[in-house]
Amino acid sequence: MPSVLEAMKACRPALLALALCACQAPIGAQPAPAPSREAVQAARDQVQKDPNLGGSRQEQTLRFKDMDSWKSKPSKSEPPPMWLVGMARWIADAGRLVIWALGALAVALFLVGLRHWIRVRAELASVKTLPLPSHVRELDIRPESLPDQIGATARNWWLRGDHREALSLLYRGALSRLVHDHAVPIRAASTEGECVQLATRRLAQDRSDFFARLVSAWQLTVYGARMPDSNKVLALCADFDTHLGSTSPKPEAPR
Repeated sequence: MPSVLEAMKACRPALLALALCACQAPIGAQPAPAPSREAVQAARDQVQKDPNLGGSRQEQTLRFKDMDSWKSKPSKSEPPPMWLVGMARWIADAGRLVIWALGALAVALFLVGLRHWIRVRAELASVKTLPLPSHVRELDIRPESLPDQIGATARNWWLRGDHREALSLLYRGALSRLVHDHAVPIRAASTEGECVQLATRRLAQDRSDFFARLVSAWQLTVYGARMPDSNKVLALCADFDTHLGSTSPKPEAPR
């Protein structure tokens, strides 16, 4: 908007013209009558319509924005809502707890595995260091005291009527194979039930089941004073080398 001073400067030519006209009027002439209100209003409107004399104009100019005003202008960003802050803290705490739980689980699994490994190694070491028994109770289980074909020999003895000797040969042969070929930690004072438990821990399922059936037939003969079914004994003789076959060379008998 132009100021009042600028508007007066723009009207200066018109005012000078009016002053000259007034000076050129004859001396002694009667003064002109005062203009009416309507005439003054019409003259003012005419002046305002002239772009050089009055009115208002709008001008647009380009100028560089003051960088300091940007720096000093306060930020209008609002802080995040409290529920979002609380959720972020909860997620952080939960993640920390999960990491600690996984770490504790890994340590526990490691300790359990280490304990099992140490126990297995200790058992193997004890088996290797302890001398192998030559007898279990009163039964001789030395490999040199047994025939090469234990199952076939026991079958022949059973068929000729030597039932107790046949079952004794099967049981002694089974104990010898478990001790010398399968590293089952059977000791000289081990009972039949303890031998079955030790064999179950060390042997495969089919072999341990076969040994359990053989021990059951032997106990029936020794403690029950009854002979087992002939077909079951013949089956034990036929399956002996299949389940408890020798895997090591037989030592020579001492001369």
